[in-house]
Amino acid sequence: MRNTLIGVDELHRALGQAGRDDIVVLDCGFDLTDPQAGRRQYEAGHIPGAAYVHLDDTLSGVKTGKNGRHPLPDRAGFARAMAALGIGSQTQVVAYDNAGGMFAARLWWLLRWLGHDAVAVLDGGVAAWTAAGYRLTTEAPPKRAAGQLPVGDSLQPTIDYAQLRQALGAGRHVVLDARAPDRYRGENETLDAVGGHIPGARNRFFRDNLAPDGRFLAPEQLRQEFTAHMNGRAPADVINQCGSGVTACHNLLAMEVAGLTGAALYPGSWSEWSAQADAPVATGPDA
Repeated sequence: MRNTLIGVDELHRALGQAGRDDIVVLDCGFDLTDPQAGRRQYEAGHIPGAAYVHLDDTLSGVKTGKNGRHPLPDRAGFARAMAALGIGSQTQVVAYDNAGGMFAARLWWLLRWLGHDAVAVLDGGVAAWTAAGYRLTTEAPPKRAAGQLPVGDSLQPTIDYAQLRQALGAGRHVVLDARAPDRYRGENETLDAVGGHIPGARNRFFRDNLAPDGRFLAPEQLRQEFTAHMNGRAPADVINQCGSGVTACHNLLAMEVAGLTGAALYPGSWSEWSAQADAPVATGPDA
């Protein structure tokens, strides 16, 4: 079982084993500025056997205008959608994308939120797969029998807006913002109506989790870098957020790789926070 990352060579070997039907590979490719780009890229070439899942259609819930751009889906409904793809309680799921793992990590987090531990992100994504000489295909994946995927106890804690306001008032937690530094500072905001960040939040850009080749940094380096942001707090006192609860999952995956288990996600993130009339806003660089 893999529950954080899996390498391309290991995945290729597993997929080549005759009669192996306990692995489901899901392509999570997406583009926040062009919501159909990921599907087009999947159709142009994907890992053999992989099915496609869409961030807006499958990995998010219903928007109300106050709950962020990518609210969490209904847990039971999401479990049914995953079961329809052939995922059961014993299935190893492998998620990948075309963007350094930023969307695959969302699927990783959501399945763990359901209580399903056997889910991993393909380290380096589709770029690492093709760089290793492995082929892509345009063929549709074979139809799989539906799995039985129960909704269990969540392996990933969450915190909502009201709880976050209370936690910040108590001063016991540290908030990590996974957005690019300019958006964190309140500059060049193109996705949300208000620029800035949650007061007191520290900036940990999710792409800093990756080496130049697009793979995750070594666990020791990730641990050192995240610990520097945590100001002596335990992982359970860390709250991760971003623009809409997507790239924050990348930081949560990196923390898990580093052995820093127990941090929470604020799913609504900046897109929910900034939509509340009474929410304070900070701008400028990391303190």
